[in-house]
Amino acid sequence: MRPFLLTLLLTLVVPVMGMQNQLSDHASPYLSMHGQDPVAWQDWGPGAIELARKEGKLLFVSSGYFSCHWCHVMQRESYRDTKIAAILNEHFVPVKLDRELHGALDTYLIDFVDKTQGQAGWPLNVFLTPEGYPLIGATYMPAEAFKELLERLNTNWQDEREKMRNLARRVTLQLMLNEAPAKVEPLDPGALREALLSQAATVADAMEGGFGNQSRFPMAPQLMALLQLQATAPQPELAEFLTLTLDKMADEGLRDQLAGGFFRYTVDPSWQVPHFEKMLYTQAQLSEIYLRAAELFSRQDYAEVARDTLEFVLREMAAPQGGYVASFSAVDGAGEEGGVYLWNIDELHALFGEEDTALARRYWRMQDLPVLDGGHLPRRGEDISTIARVTNLSEEELAATMEAINSVLLVVRGERELPIDHKSLAGWNGLMLGALARAARQWQDPRLRKAASDLRDYLRNQLWDGKQLRRALADGGVIGKASIEDYAYVAYGMAQYAELSGDPVDRTFVAVLLNLAWQRYYGPGGWRRDDRPLIPGMAAESAMPEGALPSPSALLVRVALQSDDPALVAKAAAAAGLARRKAQQEPFWYAGHHAALLALASQTP
Repeated sequence: MRPFLLTLLLTLVVPVMGMQNQLSDHASPYLSMHGQDPVAWQDWGPGAIELARKEGKLLFVSSGYFSCHWCHVMQRESYRDTKIAAILNEHFVPVKLDRELHGALDTYLIDFVDKTQGQAGWPLNVFLTPEGYPLIGATYMPAEAFKELLERLNTNWQDEREKMRNLARRVTLQLMLNEAPAKVEPLDPGALREALLSQAATVADAMEGGFGNQSRFPMAPQLMALLQLQATAPQPELAEFLTLTLDKMADEGLRDQLAGGFFRYTVDPSWQVPHFEKMLYTQAQLSEIYLRAAELFSRQDYAEVARDTLEFVLREMAAPQGGYVASFSAVDGAGEEGGVYLWNIDELHALFGEEDTALARRYWRMQDLPVLDGGHLPRRGEDISTIARVTNLSEEELAATMEAINSVLLVVRGERELPIDHKSLAGWNGLMLGALARAARQWQDPRLRKAASDLRDYLRNQLWDGKQLRRALADGGVIGKASIEDYAYVAYGMAQYAELSGDPVDRTFVAVLLNLAWQRYYGPGGWRRDDRPLIPGMAAESAMPEGALPSPSALLVRVALQSDDPALVAKAAAAAGLARRKAQQEPFWYAGHHAALLALASQTP
């Protein structure tokens, strides 16, 4: 055969025989957007692992989500780069993971990177041996640094394969070391409360509210635990810190002042500059927090924040097929971070003229330099009464003017392109059901009651197949795999709804979910996030820590403790006892289990 014919034949055959990008037209919006990358992305599953083992290549698992800004940046810089794609395709088995569909695996890999690198986040990029042992991981990397890492890893893998395999196994085994058994001691509620307060104080920011000294996450599970602590054992200092934090979250950049709803977090410690994703779980948790705080502190403005947040979800996050969508993107249709939410002064002048623009700038604190290059983000500024005193308008006239300006801004903003992750996740909708049910019960609101009832029906009829929960629906199809989170959050939401409805059928369904959770995810070593993991190392935990979402193990324990089934209560008591050591030693990071232990102590004669 002539050389040029052989070359032509190989050119035609290699793409057919080699890996192909499997993500085109995937039901997950995040995975689908990677469907045209030159990287031959594999969908997560047994096939990808088998391919790595067959070819003796490292697995490259890149996890992210649709609304993540830096995930978009790394795609643009690295995954659409043909040179980087060629290295990945030739020397690795590249897997793209939607973290919202495979939460158990993502949490395991996040934990690995956090423990080995000191911090973790998304995009999350982890290299695993063909057997599935994590070797090294990182978050966002510039294209050149990422390319150098790929080349160095490939060289080391070719030269020292067995050494790297053994290293990965040893690290995994070290991270899986069994915990020391918890001492069985009588519960001391006073000591538990003091431990939580003490550790919270070490990370609390008394000047700006919130926790930590860099970016500001709401840390909703911890806030809810502290609110409950304040309800049972009031302390002036704790009340002052909680109200400071809640005021900052409501008034500064974390909250969308025009349409309602909260962003995922701010990148600065003073709550000014948000990371512009809007997640369903954020709205669910923060609406409950403000609902609880309104009751605890007799603050009507907190009740208004809670209602405003729920109204935002009902109005803008409702999915056509039922339930609620997962998230709104941090970037607009042109790829600009926060582009949907920012305003420049020229735009405002063109819309309203000089006089009304001046009012808007005072009302939404847009008089200083913009917080971002793209323009000003509206934040809470001067109130109506203050502005009225320095203008010729009455408070009534001014309020009407600002309402009209707000309406125009929302119309204009609605014409901007905001990418949406349309999939409906069981667990996050379960949290939303809990928020709607509690609000409907507290306010005796028929509209919220109807919304809760509709969501209950959606979860029962679409995300429950009669035997098990489905992780998510997208484009009418089932995607992902349910994990302990789904069972915990849906059980919680259904328990709250059962309190609203009083229907024994709803209570029975809660018991079914709880029993399935114990059967699938609980064993002698504690809780597993995945009942049948595809890779080794995903060991059982005596207790799962709080993250951006509540600890699923803690939530299951707390819901089961409220059951009228003695067997479930006994299971919950045993699980709470297993979690005691972590809850006592690190109460802030295990605040949900801390609350479960306090609940158990209150039930103990």
